[in-house]
Amino acid sequence: MAPPILILRDIHLTFGGTPLLEGAELSLSEMDRLCLVGRNGSGKSTLLKIAAGMVAPDSGEVFIQPGSTLRYLAQEPDLSGFPTTLAYVENGLAPGDDPYRARYLLEQLGLDGTEDTSILSGGEARRAALARALAPTPDILLLDEPTNHLDLPAIEWLERELASIRSALVLISHDRRFLQNLSKSTIWLDRGRTRRQNREFDAFEAWRDETLEQQELDRHKLDRKLVAETEWLHKGVTARRKRNQGRLRALHALRDERKEMRRATGNVAMAPTEGLQAGKLVIEAKNISKSWDGPPVVSDFSTRIRRGDRTGIIGPNGAGKTTLLNMLTNALLPDEGSIRLGANIQLVTLDQRREALDPDKTLVETLTGGGGDTVSVAGKSRHVVSYMKDFLFAPEQARTPVGVLSGGERGRLMLARALAQPSNLLVLDEPTNDLDLETLDLLQEMLIDYPGNVLLVSHDRDFLDRVVTSVIASEGDGNWIEYAGGYSDMVSQRGANIEARRQDTGRKSKSSRSPNGQSQSRKLTFKDKHALDTLPARMAQLQSEAAKFQAKLTEPELFTRDPAAFETAATGLSRAEADLAQAEEDWLELELRREEIEGG
Repeated sequence: MAPPILILRDIHLTFGGTPLLEGAELSLSEMDRLCLVGRNGSGKSTLLKIAAGMVAPDSGEVFIQPGSTLRYLAQEPDLSGFPTTLAYVENGLAPGDDPYRARYLLEQLGLDGTEDTSILSGGEARRAALARALAPTPDILLLDEPTNHLDLPAIEWLERELASIRSALVLISHDRRFLQNLSKSTIWLDRGRTRRQNREFDAFEAWRDETLEQQELDRHKLDRKLVAETEWLHKGVTARRKRNQGRLRALHALRDERKEMRRATGNVAMAPTEGLQAGKLVIEAKNISKSWDGPPVVSDFSTRIRRGDRTGIIGPNGAGKTTLLNMLTNALLPDEGSIRLGANIQLVTLDQRREALDPDKTLVETLTGGGGDTVSVAGKSRHVVSYMKDFLFAPEQARTPVGVLSGGERGRLMLARALAQPSNLLVLDEPTNDLDLETLDLLQEMLIDYPGNVLLVSHDRDFLDRVVTSVIASEGDGNWIEYAGGYSDMVSQRGANIEARRQDTGRKSKSSRSPNGQSQSRKLTFKDKHALDTLPARMAQLQSEAAKFQAKLTEPELFTRDPAAFETAATGLSRAEADLAQAEEDWLELELRREEIEGG
């Protein structure tokens, strides 16, 4: 087994008098693929920051092998001080790193390097930060929620990129499919301590549940023993004999042990407030189209959504998911076609971008609408603090401003507010962002059992597979097609995932759109331009190598004199000629494309 290049040993850290990490450990070797999982607030991000040298622990050891390079992706990257995304990414390169890789990664992530960092969206900032972390190809790569704000094509591209690099990885993510495809071992951070399972992520949940059940059984046995020993003490047994004195000391030790036991974090008590029963037909769209001063975002789309359907909407960023969603809910009129909603529709929207949350208001004000200390849930009045506890908020957080909440806490607050309202149609826009795996489990179970309808925009493939009954997918150029089943069923029916289909469409059309939807002429990518610039030198080098091998093979009696040298030269010549043929073919294809673009 390879020696570790990163070690965290017996890490302790306390925040505000409350222990966060109590002996946490992590060991990472070359080419390791670890996922770090745990409840929101368990300290996962803090542990990564300690590994990256950004937070100092109260005690414990942090070791990084001398000479090893490390890059860290934060949940909320800071790009201030850099005029453009390219300047930000290039600033992360070390001497000797390939500067072209910065441009290549930005392009792959949908940026061109000229973006003004002061006006970036959350998704654009995340993409730039990913490019900065990946560009040097470090020995150690620590990624905190790398798929947040990424669309499906970007997530699928990132999976392939991470699978191909030699960096050792530690991943924090709520995206099950992402972890299943990349991780080889799992570190579980629970109540300040870490446990490791050297198996892929899909084995984690069964292991976690079994561990928690055993801990609960051990706690129950300890409680029973405490009761028995306390009864013995209360019977008035004297402590004169040494045996009794020892038993008394053991009782005190048991009490101390029980006091130190921390129960596992509870689960969200998630239940929707059911509204009226909708009619059998909930939404009917006939030949709807919509454009914004350019090519259509939605073109001639029709669907019928019946009571009980749970419909997913997927596609790249900018494909028009929000436009389609707004038309289906009558928030936006189509340019052509018609939308009809059924009877008794009670719609509740969960805006996971949290734009509807006022950062200056407290939790109580957010849940009650600003007045009183009660909230109406399922037609009944409940004290707001009691309702807060259902979503894992402590009573002392009642007067906490929303602006200081973590991403996971804001997500739970949005759920609490939405589920208190009567509904028979839930519209969920990226509901999985920042929620831990346990809360995601409960959310998906709730949606599966929900008697009304669900319209779900999501980039989480596993969540889509578990929840939706059909998927409406963008096929490009304003075309949308509905597939029965979840994401995996869609892939089976169309023969390709979102990223593969996007690349195929790109090869056929070789066209793109500007941010305002206008068509642009084809152009060579940074990768293509770099290849055109470097391939001639590469071909010359391969021609020289082939000539040297050919000259070696023409030496008299080489095969008889030195069979090994003859075999080496023959193999080298074959490889050089094959590489040269491929390089010439690539250069010719790119040159023809360049001439076509410049001439067209």
